[in-house]
Amino acid sequence: MTREVIAGVFVGGEASRMAGRPKGLLITSGGATIVDRWREVLRSVGVPMALVGAHPAYTHLGAPIIEDSPPGIGPLGGLLPLLRVAGQRRALALAGDMPFVSRALLERILDASDAPIVAPRRHGRWEPLCALYDAARVLPLAEARVQSRRFSLQGLLDDAGAIAIGLSAIECAELRDWDSPQDVEESERASEDQVGEPGSGS
Repeated sequence: MTREVIAGVFVGGEASRMAGRPKGLLITSGGATIVDRWREVLRSVGVPMALVGAHPAYTHLGAPIIEDSPPGIGPLGGLLPLLRVAGQRRALALAGDMPFVSRALLERILDASDAPIVAPRRHGRWEPLCALYDAARVLPLAEARVQSRRFSLQGLLDDAGAIAIGLSAIECAELRDWDSPQDVEESERASEDQVGEPGSGS
């Protein structure tokens, strides 16, 4: 099934907490990089993928690249061109440092009610980079925020009347990101603990 959706995986960040190491190329527990894992999950739900943000570390992947425009304003600078490319379709904005989001959660977001934006909400804040945007409806609002130098994606989702999807405890855990080496190490330790538990097949 092919959906009228394009996904953009955001990979243009500086990854300063990772000492510049591209987070989308970190290896997940399944042995694939985060970007390759996203590609497989998106393929399974019929959504084509582009990379948002020009970063030389990803050119070998051969995926379409959407450059930030305007650059230097954070994620909103990547969301704007993604919305433009989407046109009359919807745009699925995904963080390049989320290694745990399941196909089931992604399908829940894709199948949610018709709204300008559909996004999870945790701890009183939106997850704007695991969210579905109606490009035609949201683009004018995003452009207006750039013109007025209001670059917060939290504010954009509030202004657009985003709809929050309910999350189980497991789904909340899926939205964890790898923002630092400590995050990766903690995930690896948790995986090792699970393997060593009785009844785990070890």
